[in-house]
Amino acid sequence: MTEGELEQVRVLLRRRGAREPLAYVLGEWGFRRLTLRTDARALVPRPETEIVVDRCLAVLEGLVAPRVLDVGVGSGAIALAIADECPGAGVTAVDVSVDALALARENADRLGLAVDLRQGDLAAAAEGWDLVVSNPPYVHADELPSLQAEVRDWEPELALVGHGLHQELAELARTTWLVLEVGDGQAPGVARALEDVGYVDVRVTSDLAGVERVVEARRADA
Repeated sequence: MTEGELEQVRVLLRRRGAREPLAYVLGEWGFRRLTLRTDARALVPRPETEIVVDRCLAVLEGLVAPRVLDVGVGSGAIALAIADECPGAGVTAVDVSVDALALARENADRLGLAVDLRQGDLAAAAEGWDLVVSNPPYVHADELPSLQAEVRDWEPELALVGHGLHQELAELARTTWLVLEVGDGQAPGVARALEDVGYVDVRVTSDLAGVERVVEARRADA
């Protein structure tokens, strides 16, 4: 290697030594069939979120041109994976973060996948959909200091820290199906909250580590 190439490697090693997530250091990360651009504008796409997409595809099976909303699009992982693997779906995605939306647009353009990206929050779920999916912020503020440095010091706090958003989204959503990613230990409470506001066919799915990670349900009045 030339000295210039060695210096480029040293820069990457210093970044990783400072506990910057490897996905940010590399600038891209795999998610299902996609390779996504990754940086500190959005959370690192994680394997457990791939299970969320699995469940979305399962509830969309057999539907013709379903209308799908992803609340909190981040890098675009969920929305773009659904657009890729369910090509008949009309996928819309919202985020409160302008920076995250810009990253999602970059990924959509690079991949040539059509997703309607716009700035917005939970209120978009009230517009009427066949499926609303979300990986909302679910880390309690007092848990933040205990997280790994890669998460605590580098990933956007806006996308990490939140409380009660699963129930709020369930109450607002006008949708046939709701699919939510939840934190460790949160699934039973979220499942009960969905039942309390009129959802049926509630199902909890574990991730590859055995953690109850996804809660899905159907609105009884849909």
